[in-house]
Amino acid sequence: MTEAVRLDKVLPLSPTAFHVLVSLASGPRHGYGLAREVEELTDGRIVMGPGTLYGTLQRMLAAELIIETDNPGEDGLHAERRRYYRVTPFGSDALRAESSRLLRAANLAQERLGA
Repeated sequence: MTEAVRLDKVLPLSPTAFHVLVSLASGPRHGYGLAREVEELTDGRIVMGPGTLYGTLQRMLAAELIIETDNPGEDGLHAERRRYYRVTPFGSDALRAESSRLLRAANLAQERLGA
């Protein structure tokens, strides 16, 4: 299966998946850390409860956008029990393609609005 065909199967990304990939683009994170960062990145517009978070992560794992990885060296309470995730090369390609699509759409909207 070609990369373009694979991308067609996962694009467009949901806003939640998009922001999870944005968060993971800077390095591995555990689930709760992802939820907190997505909330920060979106100024509180996306708040993921456990069901949304772990459902999204499971779908992203199945689509090979992310993989589980070892703890990147974080210490602290529950560090040994946390699951950490990182973006795959395919996930990076999907994030790049989705970012370009959203940028084109935003530019078109601005142009049509005369902004």
